Amino acid sequence: MKGSQLTVFAANQSHRKSHMTVVEWILDKTKQAGIAGATVIEVSECIDAHGKYHAARFFELVDQPVVVTVAAEDVRIDALLDSLRHGGVQLFYTRCPIEYELLGAGTGEGGE
Repeated sequence: MKGSQLTVFAANQSHRKSHMTVVEWILDKTKQAGIAGATVIEVSECIDAHGKYHAARFFELVDQPVVVTVAAEDVRIDALLDSLRHGGVQLFYTRCPIEYELLGAGTGEGGE
């Protein structure tokens, strides 16, 4: 299948939207867009789109940067982006065209 990979950068885990962390909010919007899977990666350090440095520190993990990556058909990625754009949260993202497939479909767990 062909579609897009969307990577959304959330520079600070402590930010909240609708009583959720920004990451939880992004994941909720991802599910609402009909995208079944997402990967959340905690990053040790980054410089955000405004040049501000963020880092996970031993005593203060709330400033730890996070990346959310999803892959889906373009129409679902478009719906997710539209929802994120109108959500009132400032986010930076990248989008790349990809080819993807679910391997092992129709087989039991462990390839049985």
